[in-house]
Amino acid sequence: MLRLTLRTLRADALRLLLSSVAIVLGVAFVAGTLMLTDGMRAGAYERAATFDRHTDLGVYAGRGALPPSLVDRVRAVDGVAAAAGELTALAGVVGADGRPVLGFGVLAAIPTEPALRSYDVVAGRLPDRAGEVVLDAPTVAQQGFVLGTPVSVGGATGPARPYTLVGTVDVAGTARDIGGPFIGLVGADALAASGEQGYGRIMVAAEPGMSAQTLDDRVAGVVGGDATVKSRQRILDEAVDDAVRDLDQFRMVLLTFAGVAVVVAGFVIANTFAIVLAQRARRTALLRLVGAHRGQVFRAAVLESVVLGLVGSALGVAFGAGLAAAATALAPRLDLPVSGDLTPTPRTVLLSLLLGTVVTVGSALVPAWQGTRVPPVAALTDAAGQPARGAGRVRLAVGALVGAAGIAALAGAAAAGQIALVALGGVLAFFGIVLFGPVLVPLLVRVLGRPLRPLLGATAALAVANAARNPRRISATATALVIGIGLVSAFVVGAGSVKVGIERAVDAQIGVDYVVTGIGGDLPAPLAGELATRPEVGVVHEQRSRVVDGVELRSAHPALVRRTLAGVDAGDVADLEPGTVLAHRELASARGWRVGSTVTVAGRPFRVAAVVTADAPTPAQVPAGHVVDLTDADFTALFPTERGRLAEVEPATGVSAERARAAVEAVVARYPTVNLMDQAAYKKMLTGTVDMLLAFVTALLGLAVVIALVGVANTLSLSVLERTRENAVLRALGLSRGRMRALLAVEAVLTALVGALLGTALGIGVSAGAVAFVARVGGDFTLVLPWGRLGVMLAVAVLAALAASVLPARRALARPVVEALGAD
Repeated sequence: MLRLTLRTLRADALRLLLSSVAIVLGVAFVAGTLMLTDGMRAGAYERAATFDRHTDLGVYAGRGALPPSLVDRVRAVDGVAAAAGELTALAGVVGADGRPVLGFGVLAAIPTEPALRSYDVVAGRLPDRAGEVVLDAPTVAQQGFVLGTPVSVGGATGPARPYTLVGTVDVAGTARDIGGPFIGLVGADALAASGEQGYGRIMVAAEPGMSAQTLDDRVAGVVGGDATVKSRQRILDEAVDDAVRDLDQFRMVLLTFAGVAVVVAGFVIANTFAIVLAQRARRTALLRLVGAHRGQVFRAAVLESVVLGLVGSALGVAFGAGLAAAATALAPRLDLPVSGDLTPTPRTVLLSLLLGTVVTVGSALVPAWQGTRVPPVAALTDAAGQPARGAGRVRLAVGALVGAAGIAALAGAAAAGQIALVALGGVLAFFGIVLFGPVLVPLLVRVLGRPLRPLLGATAALAVANAARNPRRISATATALVIGIGLVSAFVVGAGSVKVGIERAVDAQIGVDYVVTGIGGDLPAPLAGELATRPEVGVVHEQRSRVVDGVELRSAHPALVRRTLAGVDAGDVADLEPGTVLAHRELASARGWRVGSTVTVAGRPFRVAAVVTADAPTPAQVPAGHVVDLTDADFTALFPTERGRLAEVEPATGVSAERARAAVEAVVARYPTVNLMDQAAYKKMLTGTVDMLLAFVTALLGLAVVIALVGVANTLSLSVLERTRENAVLRALGLSRGRMRALLAVEAVLTALVGALLGTALGIGVSAGAVAFVARVGGDFTLVLPWGRLGVMLAVAVLAALAASVLPARRALARPVVEALGAD
């Protein structure tokens, strides 16, 4: 039996080729992910000590910041050779063209003590005194900056000021390389530019021969209990732990998508084995007649799956290594911290081989078991070679119940307030499709094939009959496509709904021509005041808020506040002025506030000008509607240091939008940590992350769709072998070569289209449940169907199915008619 099995494998190598492609792709995704993250892990260890090569001890702030005076006290400790404060914050650089350099800029305090300097200098030197700056080499090269000339740098405290560029450094691939400029200043300048009151940590270098434990105890006695002293090893260990923790999360995301691809590959493999073993029914019957028992036949089929799994997995590991190597080569452009050397570990190779083999064998077990159940005598008949069993009543009943439970879970997720019900409902609905598929899929094939009959006549009728003749087979083929298309469509619909919700929120909350936003942080304190002094500008409103005693206090501008209100219950919003407030309905009802009454807000008395209702959501720690709107002047008086991340700007009366924008740009150009946008650009910025995430998810799920389409081609190829004599009869009766190609193309398209439609319906259902839940939690979100993108998905599925039918059609036409008529 072993020799026979191996010979059978060689004989059916072509039949199993496409099946092996499915497992190759699935394993390649897993292996590539593991190899890539192994390289990133190695890079994490290499980079952990980048800025601590000379640090023997670190003092870290417990609460707040470490005051500069503490640096002097630590420096005076016996056994300390050098001590310097360090902080990191957001900042920006004004480019050579007078505009801010794009990207998130990182500002860092660089030690002036040589014993603590750990930066790699590319040109020039590190700053030694106030007024000097170093930048990363790429920014200097791109902007054409020259050493010794002034460069304007600004942080959160005010407009940019000039510093002398004294050097360039290499921070590529480190935690301080986040896509924008790197700015290095001495400690005092870094504190002034960032607005921080102190340092995040103090780096300490020990004198030669000094005991680490002794120095630790001495420094701990100086800094007290509000700070933590960490040894060099602890600093490195925690840096590696943080990097690895982030890496593990990234790897888990990738492996989740890889798991989807592997599951789809499992469906393809199971369907392939079911077809191949059904086509071998006569051979199996003959073996049974000459003495082979069912166990031997079963083990022979399992052995085939083991060999196929091992070979496919080995090819997948090799392909995965290529993918990981390509990702590593592209890492500098993608800002991925991957080390230069990529070495597949034995653990990764063995795990990938084991996964691919287990999935292949597991997928083949049920078809192998079913293949041994054919009675020997019945299997020798022609009818036994092409079983077309439908689904049993128990399966259909369970499928209907599971599908109904899934739909109910999706519909009730929002009412129950449980997002987990959305995921559960999606899984149950999918299994409902799997179980009920032998009835549902052939029915949809017949429905979709009906419009083709007037166009293609008997060719379309034959294609529909061929596709629907084996309900289980076509159901399994289409179901593999449901997984990938369902997930992609769920993300497409969900992303489209979120984007429309964001745009509605912007329309409702921002009614001005321009907005000025902070890049990754709050707006600098003087900015709003400078904008307000420009005669071309009529309205400047910095959106700020503070939660006090369970109430959210919001700054408001009398000319703009109406746009955020859903209604006015009592009073007049026009009466909002310094000394008055707008009380939201829920808060007024809870505390008995009325129009004209005097209330205490943040310790000061105010008069209620109006009771209003608003659609804007409140923070999680504030009950819904417990909101008070104050004028900008009153809010500033209560909270002078509170800053916002967005300022609304409107031109003065009679000033054109272009002239007002030029005036605003003249002010904003001095603040490299802010950005000026109109409403359309602001919407695009907010929704850009959604588009980027959607593109990332679609690319990862695209492999699952490809594997499913491989399954369509595989099923069609095996069906062509099964129908060799039948196709020959059709050709003998006058079916042209073109018509034969059309027949197989229609069959492939109908199968793919049914899977795509079911997947799209499933994805829309999951998105509908998720959007309803999000809308219940807070926000103006409704289900929006992006028909254009959904149509593109269906068109791609149809075109891919047409491509998948080319090789099966070539195989069907390769054998002469006479030879094919004599085929067994």
